[in-house]
Amino acid sequence: MIDLHVHSNHSDGTLSPEELVALAVKTGVSSFALTDHDTVSGVARAKNAALKYTDAGISINVISGTEISAAYRERDIHILGLFVDETNPSLLSALQESIKGRDRRNELMAERFQALGIPLTLQELRLENPDTVITRAHFAKYLIEHHHVKTSEEAFRRYLNYDAPCFVPREYMQPEHAVSLILQAGGIPVLAHPLLYKLSPTELEALLVRLTDVGLKGLEVYYSSNTSFDEQVCYGLANHFGLLMTGGSDFHGANKPNLYMGTGRNHNLNIPEQVLAPLVEYISSQSVSNSKENTFLS
Repeated sequence: MIDLHVHSNHSDGTLSPEELVALAVKTGVSSFALTDHDTVSGVARAKNAALKYTDAGISINVISGTEISAAYRERDIHILGLFVDETNPSLLSALQESIKGRDRRNELMAERFQALGIPLTLQELRLENPDTVITRAHFAKYLIEHHHVKTSEEAFRRYLNYDAPCFVPREYMQPEHAVSLILQAGGIPVLAHPLLYKLSPTELEALLVRLTDVGLKGLEVYYSSNTSFDEQVCYGLANHFGLLMTGGSDFHGANKPNLYMGTGRNHNLNIPEQVLAPLVEYISSQSVSNSKENTFLS
């Protein structure tokens, strides 16, 4: 069993990188990609945790990744980066700028809550969630813990959704830049959960044309909210555009109840393990190509 879309508490998940590795071992997930929003800060911790299991004879593979938010037609879309070099300076610099943009947006959102009489501050959110990229999920958590709402769904509906009073749009990078950054970091750029954006078939194809022209390599075909028909649509798009297929649960721990690592919402997800081999083969071919190029240049 594999899962190529997982979040830790370095963004809006609730489990630490080490806890994710332990959960993967417990539930039989042999490989998973840590794809926190706009950060790779948890990857090294997850890999170190996996090494301890490997040394004990238990096989668990952590794939370095991230999920970059980008702007498209007044909405945000997400580009997964799989097998990225988590130490790549260009990637790290760009992700840091994205986090600064989040912080500016979060300050404005906090001010809107204060105007409604809810004494929420970004400083308090940071204290409660250290070493974490603060997202709307953390605002929802605050509202629940301080008894302003009962559930995350209520928090988003009343305060945090796009049409709610405390929502502030983010400053996003262009999707072409996100794809380029992932390629520079030696990774595979993948359009995440393409059907969640509610684009028409024509609009989605136009987006895929635009992104494949700049180097998009993959499409998330298998996803927790996809029906079997949705999977067929995504499968057809991946074949049409010559894209590698990936799959992931979008696991967030307690922030997304009834959504499980490896098996998705209410265990409805089946990610074929064979999707991993072409991804690994692609990365290997890129490494060989780069090695030959470096040999030639030397």
